[in-house]
Amino acid sequence: MTIANLALKRRLFLSLTFAATVLAAPALHHSAFAEDTKLKVGIIGGEDEDVWKVVAEEAKKKGLIIEPVVFSDYTQPNEALQNGDIDANAFQHKPYLDNQIKDHGYTITPVGLTAVWPIGLYSKKYKSVADLPDGAVVGVPNDPSNGGRALNVLQNAGLIKLKDGSGILATAADIVENKKNLQIKELDAGVVGRALTDLDAAVVNTDWALKSGIDPDKERIAQEPIKDNPYNNFIAVKTDRKDEPWVKLLVESYQNDDVKVALAKAYKGTGLPAW
Repeated sequence: MTIANLALKRRLFLSLTFAATVLAAPALHHSAFAEDTKLKVGIIGGEDEDVWKVVAEEAKKKGLIIEPVVFSDYTQPNEALQNGDIDANAFQHKPYLDNQIKDHGYTITPVGLTAVWPIGLYSKKYKSVADLPDGAVVGVPNDPSNGGRALNVLQNAGLIKLKDGSGILATAADIVENKKNLQIKELDAGVVGRALTDLDAAVVNTDWALKSGIDPDKERIAQEPIKDNPYNNFIAVKTDRKDEPWVKLLVESYQNDDVKVALAKAYKGTGLPAW
């Protein structure tokens, strides 16, 4: 083989190597970007911690490193998100976020559905709605969105009637009929379940019911409809970050069959996939 032929082959080899490197570069760049994407996601402590362990495993496959940041009540995750202390949160439904935006001016946007927990009326003293006595003390959450949701549960159960048009943000002032003279006691959403032993009944968010040791199968005497439920929970991010590449990957990390299994196990069938 001549020196000229060797030189030609060497130039051809180098050209092919350079072309392969250029073609591979975007994929390498994407992988490096993904591996460097670390996210802090705000959640409420308890069963959801187990669910998000599975989400984090799914996210690893997509190059995301998720650090769950656990909060103890509903008021903290949106404030932390707005302040930039976390990248996303997953704990709330639209009526709650809408009210938070109204009160605090948050610039927060839902980006993907997670689960729904149909809210229920529970009692440790009575086996049915009909058994509730005249003047029964009934606990409800004291925040506007969950409070209105609770009053609608009582209305659907035939215990009260709300003023026409009061909607999902109804308050006790909207009660126009109260046949059993129920005493409505407003408590923090995280407290009302733990106070059930001191009440005749209480409307409790399902996640807080489980945290409070309430048995949904034995102590639930009424529940809101599941069909067309407006209280689907979701992942939320700052509005100015909703189109960043990691957002879609984070949602995909939640919306899959492995997470469905984790939801069923953690919430004993009371937390249902919303996507």
